[in-house]
This record gives sequence, structure tokens and C-alpha cells, in this order.
Amino acid sequence: MGSCRVGVACLCLTGLLRCDARQCAGIFRKVAPGVSRGGQQIENVTRQKDTNPMALSKDQVMQALGKVSYPGLSRDIVSFGMVKGVELLPEAIVVSLVVSSSDPTIGQKLEHGVREGLQQLSPGRIDVNVELRAASGPAAGGHGTAQAMLMGNARHVIAVASGKGGVGKSAVSSNLAVAFARQGLRTGILDADIYGPSIQLILGDHQQPVVRDDKIIPIVRHGVSMMSIGFLVDEDNAMIWRGPMVMNALVQLMSDVAWPELDVLVVDMPPGTGDVQLTMSQRVALSGAVVVTTPQEVALIDARKAINMFGKVNVPILGIIENMSWFIPEGSAQKQYIFGNGGGRREAERQGVDLLAEIPLDQRIRQCCDAGTPVVLEEPGYGEIFDQIVSQLRARLQL
Repeated sequence: MGSCRVGVACLCLTGLLRCDARQCAGIFRKVAPGVSRGGQQIENVTRQKDTNPMALSKDQVMQALGKVSYPGLSRDIVSFGMVKGVELLPEAIVVSLVVSSSDPTIGQKLEHGVREGLQQLSPGRIDVNVELRAASGPAAGGHGTAQAMLMGNARHVIAVASGKGGVGKSAVSSNLAVAFARQGLRTGILDADIYGPSIQLILGDHQQPVVRDDKIIPIVRHGVSMMSIGFLVDEDNAMIWRGPMVMNALVQLMSDVAWPELDVLVVDMPPGTGDVQLTMSQRVALSGAVVVTTPQEVALIDARKAINMFGKVNVPILGIIENMSWFIPEGSAQKQYIFGNGGGRREAERQGVDLLAEIPLDQRIRQCCDAGTPVVLEEPGYGEIFDQIVSQLRARLQL
């Protein structure tokens, strides 16, 4: 195996498997923006007539566009890669945006933001003409060409998300995937938490994947095909990566893995409502999202943000799972509501979505996670809980 060099924008996941340092063996491929989940692709072409546009530079225009945020999010359209090009013509500035969304209001809001941002750059001199062209695309929930290239082997992709960390989302994701497999469905799980991967620990497999024909072969454990960056890096090494590298790593986990034919792929999302969530929504036809929370208001506040974020990118909420609902002390039959009582149920009613389950705080779940054995396989009571969750999701997805 050869030596490697780590650069700011240099990473190849397959190279991680061929390198003594297990870091980087090649230049990270640039991935073109994909078509959104099931929605139409909207291309905004904004033309600004100016008496002397050449007095401006492309850098100035890009800096101005870098202050235009994607609607509902804090990140700008430049860092999201939505700016297709900036052209300075003798009598006009042409800015092209590519926005993947099934919601036409997103394009309208971005159009307004671009107008406003460029008018601030050159007040009183800009006449903005906008042309929106909607490309033909698949129906909501379907797979477009770019999506098929990334996740074409999965009939349904389910995101398991939470607004706040520490609510047990990864434990829920792992056991949910195993429960799907127990019901005879071809199941996979993708750990999209690049900074804090844990699926390999919870499902109890630390072997290194092999590469065949430049594709990473998923590890199969408990009947589930799984992939996590945790398989590719040393457990004690921190992933000190900037956002673009994280996004490229995520895209490669989707596109450079030889996923088998799957009925369902569970995606364990990182906490929050940032880059990973938007990237998944843009590049993959998500069938829906399951939101995990505790009954505590602090967790529910962030769960609402997650639900709102998925709504903005037109991903349906399949339901809420309330974790750590109660605790029963040893030698007692009385439930102790450590984090409050009924918060998940009230939020589900408020959002108009299903409460899929209430899961207690139980050290047996923690013990199973630490041992790498899913609790659904060890404790019949929890197997029943997750079987009921799967049955509800199958009915919703017609699986």
C-alpha cells in the first residue's frame, strides 16, 4: 500500500481502504448537483442590465450571492452549490441558479433574494429579468436519473432524524433496520453521521469493507447491509473536516457503495437541520422521515425544527418516536417520567402525524448497544415494539 497526502479538498473513501494511514489516497471527485427528490428542477436565469457591468468582477457578484440564504435555512446558495454560473457580458450580468425542488415558491424566494442582493451591490443600476425553466421530473417520491445513480437499488429510503443529539436516534435506527429485516424485507442502513458514526458499534461489526470494481461492498450483519464511515477510519481519530469534505464523503457513501437490491434503506441522520439533511433531500428520493425525540421540551423544540425543515424540502413525516418515555426502577412497577410525560404524543397531535411508539429508558437497551447486539433480537418486548413500528411504516409505504 502506498503513501497518501491529505489536502483541504482531497479525500477518496475507497482510498481509505487502500492506505496505511487510512486517510486519503486520491483527489476527491467533484460531484455535480443532483436532481431533487421527486420534484421538479427549477433553473433560474437572472439577467441584470447594467450601464457598465464590466466594472464589477465575478468575485464581487459571488460575494453578493454568498449573502443570499436558501429559504428557511441559514446557509447561502453559493456554499450549497446552487450557483451554476456568473457571466459578465458587455451590457448585462447573467447569473444562473439551479434549484432542485418541487415547491415553486422556493424558486420565487430565491429569485427575490438574488434581486435584492445584487441591487445592494449596484443600487439603481440593475434591471433584473428572471426566466424560470421547470425541467420534467418524476413524481414526488420517485427516483429521477441522478437519484437512481445514487440510491437506485432501494425501493424506499427512510431518514431517521432528530433535532437534538443524545435522544437515542442511532439506537432506534439500528433496531428499526433489524426489525425490517426480521419481517423478511431486504434492508440496508446508512450511517450519515460523518462526525459521530456509531452504527458499526451498535450492530457489532468492526471489519473493514472490501473494494470491488471501485465500489465499496457493504458489511452484512443481522441480515442488514450497512455502511458507515466508522468502518473506514480509526475509532479514536476525530474527523476534522470542513463542510465541503463532509458533504463529499456523504455523497460517496451513497454513490460509491455497491448497495444490493433493497426494499428499504434506513438512513441514520446526524442531529440538527444542516448540510447533511439538505443534501440527502436534494440527492435522494426520500420516502419520508421518522423523527426521534424525548418527552422533554428541550428535545421537542429541536424536533419541531427538524419537522419544519423536512416540510420545506417536501419530505413527508412518517411519524414520531418518543424515546426514553419513562423509567421503571428495579424492584418497582411504578413508572418514573424522568423527562416528562406525553410530550411526544402531544407534538404528534400538534403536527398531525402518527406517534409510532413510546420506548422506555432501559439499561438493557444500553447494554445491547454496547455489546453490538440489537435489543430487538435479545428482548421479546422490544422486538414487539419495533415490529409494530415497522408494521405502521409498511402500511404507510405500501411495503
